[in-house]
Amino acid sequence: MYQIPRGTRDFLPEQAERFRCLEAAAVRLASQYGYGEMRTPIFEYSELFERSVGESTDIVEKEMYTFQDRGERSLTLRPEGTAGVVRAFVEHKLYNGPLPAKYFYFGPMFRYEKPQAGRYRQLWQFGVELLGADGPLADVEVIALGWQYYRELGVEATLVLNSIGCRQCREEYKKALVAYLRGREICKLCSGRLERNPLRVLDCKEESCQRELEGAPRISQYLCPACQEHFEGVKAGLAGLAIPYELDDRLVRGLDYYNRTTFEYKTEQLGSQDALGGGGRYDGLVELVGGPSIPAVGLALGIDRIELMDPPALKAAEGRRGVWLVTMEPAADKAISLVHPLRQQGVMLQYDLLGRSFKAQFKQADRSNSRWTLIIGPDDLEQGQAVLKDMETGEQQQLALETLVQLVSNLEGVK
Repeated sequence: MYQIPRGTRDFLPEQAERFRCLEAAAVRLASQYGYGEMRTPIFEYSELFERSVGESTDIVEKEMYTFQDRGERSLTLRPEGTAGVVRAFVEHKLYNGPLPAKYFYFGPMFRYEKPQAGRYRQLWQFGVELLGADGPLADVEVIALGWQYYRELGVEATLVLNSIGCRQCREEYKKALVAYLRGREICKLCSGRLERNPLRVLDCKEESCQRELEGAPRISQYLCPACQEHFEGVKAGLAGLAIPYELDDRLVRGLDYYNRTTFEYKTEQLGSQDALGGGGRYDGLVELVGGPSIPAVGLALGIDRIELMDPPALKAAEGRRGVWLVTMEPAADKAISLVHPLRQQGVMLQYDLLGRSFKAQFKQADRSNSRWTLIIGPDDLEQGQAVLKDMETGEQQQLALETLVQLVSNLEGVK
């Protein structure tokens, strides 16, 4: 018997419905903010991620699914969504159109991680990218969109905020951090990072590294006036929208393309897997992949962890829905022809295909979580009526066959 690869999962109908609910909420909210959907390939040339995400990041060093195709080209299953969106933005010269350009995506990413609750090797993300605006209001809009998504789903999240500065002030901070950490007891991996990309040390979860970082210099002490002004603008914008936040000057995120604002949404409900999503500003990425110098900011939210939290919005979506036709020969063919127009009205309609008894059909209607049952037997056809039963309350009423489609299509919970 074949089994599913480790770190992946099948979405059976009930769980697929939950994900569809999360996706519908994402699409609706992104559209309200004026973002258009962009769908990029599942795989890209490996160099795109190596250059954009950063060769010294965990994603590139340890987590990418990379392979050679039959033409000996190196391809990688996308580990994140931003690089592909930016590549498409540059390749199709979308920077020549109206700016800022605003895009969203919803789909699977792939990382070779250690599978555990809320962490998969095929993971799902909802992301937005705003390209062409460098002011703090752009950062605030992106952060607010993510915040509203959690609120609409009923997810309790804490916003954590930082600024890692621009290239110039960040270089000064790197020098100070390296000088502080050199000779201290940090893990082997971080010892190598110290020369290549010392900010990655701030990401490390090893106890020895965390202990040594307690007295390390803070990035907030090295922000240049322009970066400080930008960060104050972000904080003021969030305050104006009544979005609370906490400051964490070790928050650098795991991708090399970030500058200035970085942020995460965290929860206390998932133990060590506390990060629900996050993002930041990446003003140099468009130019890095071959386009003009265009500022940008974005986010990516982990859908698997949201689903694991079982938020109220998903519970509400799991209620009874649709109509189940209960009928039998010799009335079945006529009954089906009478109710078939309900599907054309958008009604979720099911009926028995196995010739089961009335009792068995009622059981099946209940198992299928149908909100209503519509009973049309031989006697009902002769009398020109049907019986409608509310599966939540048990109440029944009679409907005339000639008005059945109009009345049922307007019932609560049929679509």
